[in-house]
Amino acid sequence: LVEGGRIAAIGETATLRATHPGTPEISARGMAVLPGLVDVHAHAGHTLVKTLGGGNSARWTESVETIYPRGATPEFWAADGALAALERLKAGVTTGLSIFGAYGSRTDEPAHAEAHCSGYLRVGVRSVVCPGVSPPPYPNRFRRWSSGDAEEVDVTLERQLEVCEALVASCHGAYDGMSRVMLCAPVAYPGRHGVTPETAGLYDQVAREVRALSRRLGVGFTQDGHKGGTVRVAHETGLLGPDALLSHCIDLNEDEIRLIAETDTKIAHNPSANMSIVGRCPAIELMDAGATVAIASDGTAPDRSFDMFRHMFQAMHYHRRHFRDAKVLPPGKALEMITCDAARALGLQGEIGSLELGKRADIAIVNLRQTHLWPGDMQLYRLVCFAVASDVDTVLVGGRVMMAGRRVLSVDEDEVMDAATREIGLALDRTGLRHMTETP
Repeated sequence: LVEGGRIAAIGETATLRATHPGTPEISARGMAVLPGLVDVHAHAGHTLVKTLGGGNSARWTESVETIYPRGATPEFWAADGALAALERLKAGVTTGLSIFGAYGSRTDEPAHAEAHCSGYLRVGVRSVVCPGVSPPPYPNRFRRWSSGDAEEVDVTLERQLEVCEALVASCHGAYDGMSRVMLCAPVAYPGRHGVTPETAGLYDQVAREVRALSRRLGVGFTQDGHKGGTVRVAHETGLLGPDALLSHCIDLNEDEIRLIAETDTKIAHNPSANMSIVGRCPAIELMDAGATVAIASDGTAPDRSFDMFRHMFQAMHYHRRHFRDAKVLPPGKALEMITCDAARALGLQGEIGSLELGKRADIAIVNLRQTHLWPGDMQLYRLVCFAVASDVDTVLVGGRVMMAGRRVLSVDEDEVMDAATREIGLALDRTGLRHMTETP
């Protein structure tokens, strides 16, 4: 039973009908009723640029690092936010995190991230936006567009921190909790473009300043791209803690696993990401040590979507291949890693992530009566091992029905997709990158 946007009762249908006669009902016959899925790591902007470069990683990175600081406008970010939220909604994801401080993203003024949040709000998906600061050295150079004209702007570290603070004031906890903010700082991992022994110390100094701001403002802190050695540095820099979320975390040393568990730092494990190809996230060992690990999409680029069912399946095979043991990471645990564990990773375990009294009524209903999900036994196993995003039939966010029978009720899907096509086209024209759409 849902009342006031929250789960008010759980029980047998006949009992609830008797105590609440005449209440409208949603039939879930032949379906699985789940908590809304939670995706704890992805990137703002990537839904519009995910195909650029035709799968060539270097060309794709070049596109991102050009378009975000030099070709994007608030309208670009709004279109991306709406498209990302729409894809997530249709995949049963009711809460999604988006890094907004990587690759020189737009932290020169609040309008860019605010527009992205507005896209999520328009569709009706909970947004955790993560503004931060671009990598050193400073000032960073951005290009602002108005009526087809461009203005080059140098933006200091101090200005970017001011923008972060302004975004916390305008977006964190806004719209009945639909928008939240975490702050993001770049990681000086070995091999990252621009990271040298001389600049690595600047990255650590910047991260320390962003972390201090997150603590002062009472919001979470996240970093994208940790690997062996960088977690130890993060600990020495004072970045770890229960409100910190580190992504990827490949090739960790044993002492780093211990530090993560001891500090209750949370981990976003992205089994489908390129970093999980070049190294391994020891998610099993981290969980054995007592750490909270969530499976995330790192979506949607350049070869992966927001389909959390695919990422669960990928995670199971990823670790089973490593241990050469088909019993590692069973389906029930994998499902926890995109629901209750993921909610805990965002500090939202009291609000979302499970179907319990008093929690927000974020619910995904999956149609199990389909040939690839049949016969009708072992529902959990079928759901985790065989379902895909398009099997999601109905989605509620805060008790509001946002999709029913695969039909989205909050927006016109064609309008969202047309706006996305228009905005990426304009960004490509502004940056001279139309050639990135050619198949190599």
